[in-house]
Amino acid sequence: MKSITINGSQRESVGKKATKALRNAGQVPCVLYGGDKPVHFSAPELAFSKLVYTPNAHTVVINLDNGETLNAVLQDIQFHPVTDRILHIDFYQLFEDKEIALNIPVQLVGNSRGVKNGGVLRRNNRKLRIKALPVNLPDFIEIDISPLKIGDKVAVGDLPSEKYTFLHTDNTVVCQVRTSRVAIEDEDDDEEELEEGVEAPAAEGAEAPEAQE
Repeated sequence: MKSITINGSQRESVGKKATKALRNAGQVPCVLYGGDKPVHFSAPELAFSKLVYTPNAHTVVINLDNGETLNAVLQDIQFHPVTDRILHIDFYQLFEDKEIALNIPVQLVGNSRGVKNGGVLRRNNRKLRIKALPVNLPDFIEIDISPLKIGDKVAVGDLPSEKYTFLHTDNTVVCQVRTSRVAIEDEDDDEEELEEGVEAPAAEGAEAPEAQE
């Protein structure tokens, strides 16, 4: 998974006055959990733009002014209810030998047969929550929708998960192709049915085989 680097300064004071002063100076107060003790730091608001305003998932490398470097993931973020400015961010520290739960975006590739025939593609879950070691966290979960016909769906149980565990039930629907008023019958489906043993009607004028005596 791709990482974003944040250069921060440790906070000595965590009171309301100090926090307000940081925000007035364009800084975002942050807390890193998951280690031996919480780490309080701040960083410029602009430093978080690539981390916050994106549908992609990233890990974070936090470089503190005391020379310490910590790996983390974004856990929670608070916005101002009127201005939408970032008020506070919580991070969770990563360790190589500890699994972490994270929401990973779903990326659909290919052109669905059902959509070509007038069906409608519905995305039920744009992100899926997984649990994995940091080294096994994917940038996204890719699903090829090319084979999907009208009425077909992809559930969590249909997806490979060798390096991570899905924190959803197997029947959780990720995407599906639903019918619509303009949908047409898939001719390939009729051909498949004939190949599977459905006999075609005899041509007009054809004679039936004679019965054996």
